[in-house]
Amino acid sequence: MSITAVADGVHLISEAHVNFYLVESDEGVTVVDSGLPAMWGTLLDALRSLGRRLDDVQAVVLTHAHFDHLGLARRLRTDHQVPVWVHPDDAYIARHPYRYRHERSRLVFSLSHPSGLPVLAKMARAGALRVRGLEDLSYFPGEGPLPVPGRPEVVFSPGHTSGHCALFLRGRGVLFSGDALVTLDPYTGRTGPRIVAGAATADSGQNLESLTALERTGAGLVLPGHGDPWTRGIEEAVAIARDHGPA
Repeated sequence: MSITAVADGVHLISEAHVNFYLVESDEGVTVVDSGLPAMWGTLLDALRSLGRRLDDVQAVVLTHAHFDHLGLARRLRTDHQVPVWVHPDDAYIARHPYRYRHERSRLVFSLSHPSGLPVLAKMARAGALRVRGLEDLSYFPGEGPLPVPGRPEVVFSPGHTSGHCALFLRGRGVLFSGDALVTLDPYTGRTGPRIVAGAATADSGQNLESLTALERTGAGLVLPGHGDPWTRGIEEAVAIARDHGPA
């Protein structure tokens, strides 16, 4: 487990090869994605290290609703009345986190790519198989920044899921790329900028097309859902991901 300041008021929480983020502003804290169930204590530790409390958390914003991004969302919403924001096209997955489209059989793909098995095993130990969905959701508006601390701008980037959205902090030059672009593919164990394998991606071709929307942000720092932050700019990350292509 690690808690790292990666930009002004932006903190990376990384555990079991899964990342989520805290964004601070004068209004409070936004949680970008929400990890896995075993990371509750990690979230509390991170808030304490920042001199914050759970009462300071004003929103959870999901790049998408796969189980490894949804892990703490239900508890924050139900027990602490924190709004959970997501694109409406991912609402079904948020309610049913294990029912989602993917191009390839997860079991067959994992067995044929054994280098990804240790990554998936760590995720399972952190609660990847016991994430509960939630019904009470807030939906992204059609355009403009979200009304949450940090005012992230929604960058619609479907493909990994139908409603996948990256989030851009324009004033800080920071892009939360979610799983539209990662630097670690949990299903192959490969590192460097790429899209996630078809074992978890609904439409790899559409995902590759969506990299253009990410590229247009011109972000200097890219913060993925899995893997290390990318500090050499979104343009280079997208070029490398395109070269790697689908898996």
